[in-house]
Amino acid sequence: MLTTWMLMLCLLPRILNAQASAPEGVLNCCEGDVLFLLDSSGSISSYEHSRMLDFLSELVLPFSLGEDQVRIGLLQVGSQPRLEFGFDTYSAQSGLQGALRSIKPLRGDTNTVEALKIAKDRVLKPGPVDGARVGLPRVLVWLTDGVKPGDVIGPMAELKEEGVAVLVVSTDHGNYQVLRQVVSPPAENHLYFVDIDDMSIIAEDLRDAIIEIIRAERINVQDVSSNAATLQWRPVLSGLPGYYEIRFGPRPSGGTGGAGGGTGTSPSTGGSQYQRLVQSADSNSVRLTGLKPDTTYTATLTPESNEQSFNTLSVTFTTNPEVQSPAAVTVSESGPTSIRVSWGPLQPDVVTSYSIEYSTLPTGKLQAITVDKWQNSTLLKNLQPDSTYLVTVNARHSSGKERAMSVKVCTKEVTPALSDLQLTTVDSHSVQVDWRGSADGLKGYWLTWEGRQVSTDQRASVYLPPNSLSTRLSNLPPSARVCVSPIYRTARGEGLCCTARFTSEASAYGYQS
Repeated sequence: MLTTWMLMLCLLPRILNAQASAPEGVLNCCEGDVLFLLDSSGSISSYEHSRMLDFLSELVLPFSLGEDQVRIGLLQVGSQPRLEFGFDTYSAQSGLQGALRSIKPLRGDTNTVEALKIAKDRVLKPGPVDGARVGLPRVLVWLTDGVKPGDVIGPMAELKEEGVAVLVVSTDHGNYQVLRQVVSPPAENHLYFVDIDDMSIIAEDLRDAIIEIIRAERINVQDVSSNAATLQWRPVLSGLPGYYEIRFGPRPSGGTGGAGGGTGTSPSTGGSQYQRLVQSADSNSVRLTGLKPDTTYTATLTPESNEQSFNTLSVTFTTNPEVQSPAAVTVSESGPTSIRVSWGPLQPDVVTSYSIEYSTLPTGKLQAITVDKWQNSTLLKNLQPDSTYLVTVNARHSSGKERAMSVKVCTKEVTPALSDLQLTTVDSHSVQVDWRGSADGLKGYWLTWEGRQVSTDQRASVYLPPNSLSTRLSNLPPSARVCVSPIYRTARGEGLCCTARFTSEASAYGYQS
């Protein structure tokens, strides 16, 4: 453990210094998976193996590593090829550099064919665990002494057919014709012959060749509306002097529409209809405004820098058809005296305010309220119960035009807190009391009865909870009057009363709930 920490402390200054002095554009330039196929068979001496690893360390050091950056894998060739680490293993240079320092050679035969099979089926195949990422560039860099590599032409051809770019570095007098055949074109950029002690002289050229393959040049369009869209791109100029030039305008007639992304040289964007914008080197998006509805546009992005050259990227997209607010008006939370009115879509770029007018049909008094452009609903209060209203939402546009949409809505009927009081005779001195009511907003019911018994007035009362809609009273005097009243939070409401009728007189009174 102590040895490992001492190694990391020694490596850290080297990593920081090397990345600080590397071309800034390398740090965030790329997105792709690079697999190094390293010959460590018996024909490679320990010294040569060490020099190759030093070269790899120097080669990959400037790259930014991670899921949305560059990922590195290493597969060694011997009698039994071995994957030292896959693409998901290291997301920081410190770990990668330490791993490269600790790798030991395999020795044995140069079983390159078996190693290529592992690379094709396990490492460079998109999708599986430790495999390559779908839709991103894949690169195989083969470092070999060129001694008896085996029949590699077929396996290399299969990799290239699947979209893998193949580069080769030979440290001895390998078969030029074979190596030239296995690399991806152009061979002058992807095939290197170099002495084992002079490998550093090709590091920059090989790195540039890899960058050219995995450079993350792409743009896309998001948040498209009828009159605007957002253009986004990978910041390839991050850390470099320069700027981005953006041109956009209606696509010439005869082209195809649709939203999408693209790379490569864009169609011509000259002409008076096209607009030009300039963004700083550290930016990665811009909002394109003032667009026409339902129109196909072409936008181009040109990174400009005097230190590196970049391709011009292009993208086409179609703005949405014009939908003027309000396009929809809905009603919710309808009650006896209030309703909520909602509308959409919100268009704060073109709408200055909304006016909501409402009146009862057919000839009610017109009322109106005004809300700001960011509001898409309001609650109309103090309405008449059980009434039909015409509600109109009117949008005032910045152009001076107005657009309105109306909807009819009915307020609910007021449900009485108490209704339909009934007394049902049970026997000669008892009655069943039933009523209908609504528990909404009620604290309960107050039940009273009063009657006369032998020249004496009698009276009794009882509180019942709001969910009670019946009770039984017994021992009532003849012709007792029974009343039920709703109890609200602040007062007792108006009640209903009925008189109990019995066939015989009673001499006692009481209640039973």
